[in-house]
Amino acid sequence: MATATAPIGHTGLADRARALVRHRAAGKLLLLALAAAVIVPFLNARWASGTWPHALTVDLTDPLGKVSTWIIDNRDSHPLFLYFFGYISNAVVLSVRAVYLVLLAAGWAGVTAVAALVAWRTAGVRLALGTAAAFLTCGLLGMWVPTMQTLALMVVAVLASVALGTLLGLAAGLSDRTYRALRPVLDTMQVLPAFAYLLPVVLVFGIGVPAAVLATVVYAAPPMARLTALGLRGADTGVMEAVASLGATARQRLLTARLPLARKELLLGLNQTIMMALSMAVIASVIGAGGLGDRVYQALASVDVGAALAAGIPIVLLAVVLDRVTGAAGERLGGDSRGNPRAWAYAAVVAVAVALAGRLTDLLDWPDAWAVHIAEPVNRAVDWMTDHLYSGVPYIGGTADWAGHFTTWILDPLRDGLQWLPWWSVLLIVAALAWLIGTWRTALTAVLAMAAIGVLGVWKPSLDTLSQVLAAVAVTLVLGFAIGIAAARSERVERLLRPVLDVFQTMPQFVYLIPVVALFGVGRAPAVAAAVVYALPAVVRITTQGLRAVDPAALESARSLGATSGQQLRQVQLPLARPALLLAVNQGVVLVLAVVIIGGLVGGGALGYDVVFGLAQGDLATGLVAGAAIVCLGLMLDRVTQPTERRAKKGA
Repeated sequence: MATATAPIGHTGLADRARALVRHRAAGKLLLLALAAAVIVPFLNARWASGTWPHALTVDLTDPLGKVSTWIIDNRDSHPLFLYFFGYISNAVVLSVRAVYLVLLAAGWAGVTAVAALVAWRTAGVRLALGTAAAFLTCGLLGMWVPTMQTLALMVVAVLASVALGTLLGLAAGLSDRTYRALRPVLDTMQVLPAFAYLLPVVLVFGIGVPAAVLATVVYAAPPMARLTALGLRGADTGVMEAVASLGATARQRLLTARLPLARKELLLGLNQTIMMALSMAVIASVIGAGGLGDRVYQALASVDVGAALAAGIPIVLLAVVLDRVTGAAGERLGGDSRGNPRAWAYAAVVAVAVALAGRLTDLLDWPDAWAVHIAEPVNRAVDWMTDHLYSGVPYIGGTADWAGHFTTWILDPLRDGLQWLPWWSVLLIVAALAWLIGTWRTALTAVLAMAAIGVLGVWKPSLDTLSQVLAAVAVTLVLGFAIGIAAARSERVERLLRPVLDVFQTMPQFVYLIPVVALFGVGRAPAVAAAVVYALPAVVRITTQGLRAVDPAALESARSLGATSGQQLRQVQLPLARPALLLAVNQGVVLVLAVVIIGGLVGGGALGYDVVFGLAQGDLATGLVAGAAIVCLGLMLDRVTQPTERRAKKGA
């Protein structure tokens, strides 16, 4: 009896907490109903049309056009460009070129040997062999030079991102005031789609490598800053007090205690920075980054799936290798065998010997005779799919039919419904949802972000994008929750899913467009499909972890009362895992938005198309306005789906 009392008491506390949350939610719903009864008739009488009033818009085309013209006219003469931005641009170009020349000078054998030996000393023999195989595969696919171009850009961007992120993280980790100032900035940057970062740098640096590198740095530095600050602020207080009692200065405490204690967070930040930098470096091909991303972009533009896949496979291999090596470095941190300086020296000597052997045998460039060209057979396979799967499947229809039905039955009605709603009703719905899940400050931020979209004059394209996001999120959550529940309830299912989810989470966003174009063609439905596949792994993982983290005492109490497995899930696990499920919804929304925007490259239309058009045609006014609308849409969706810390604590 004594063992059963604690779980029952725990369950009673959880029930009372949930009852309190429901009571507060009911109070908010009552206030919202009263406010709607007063406000809606007035607004309906004043603005019955669904279109955002022209009188409330601000046309930025002319001022942005003037700014663009001024920048273009003064880029070669104004001191700001000559002595500041010009030096930055030249430094970036020289750095990328230097790294690229070093990689070419080492040759394919030298680069492969160095990569394999680093993986061996960091993570073991198995990953070393996988790393060597990955680099050799890049050569076999005829993509060695584009891979080196992407790798050179990555090296420079990651080093700059780590330096910038570490400095910001140090400042935020050592100063409460700096932490409070940086936190909303980092929160906002975390929800911005990658495309939004391209526009400001293109405005200043133009199309080319400098803009691509700097956009990558801005995109990839925040996780390093956030995790550095987290590691420094989470240092063990007992250790810090002991170091301080020995008379150590602030600098000594930082170097001898805080940084060593935060090593795992720093390596995790490095891992996340590398992955985000690779993702952004590929996307930055739109603004002239070159390398593998440019090959994928050009192939997608001509719907050449074979060429896109040939360039996409090396991107995935690079992502997997970099993720595994940096992840293994964090797990094995502190092991003496991996950190032996003499072993590293031997590994360096072997790598140099292999590189010199390659030079002496004139095998710097990957031999053309060794290349395996997969574009033609892949395109033949795509043609077969087009004939047999795309539209030729009896009874159930082909993938083109599914895409068409999804567009006709879901995307079109959802878009038309959102655009039919009066603009003020959309704002009221946003305010209500944000207030129910957060606070009045959350609601105000969400409403101002949504209203800014109307003021920018892109209300209808933004609602078109929003309809795609909502459809993709609905599919993602249905699949993600179902798979996550299955993985949480079965160890075997989780083990089978783990390698699949690992690979999918390391793939850059751009790569997801290749298979959906092959299966569904171009249009809004393929953009939604790519977004679903990209966001699904995160939702599955968070759902699984949330359900597994439920207090076993609560489940034991439910079982002792005779609850079935389904009742335990519905009445105990899902309610207690509510914070994790809300986080899964939030992450699903943010990730879906990122890929729906990139879907503009494959016919997604709406804001994504405006950004791509602005970048491709040099129409920065169109691109910048669409980019600003994307930022506002991302901010609104984040606030509507993310409960505040205060709210989460109340519901605990």
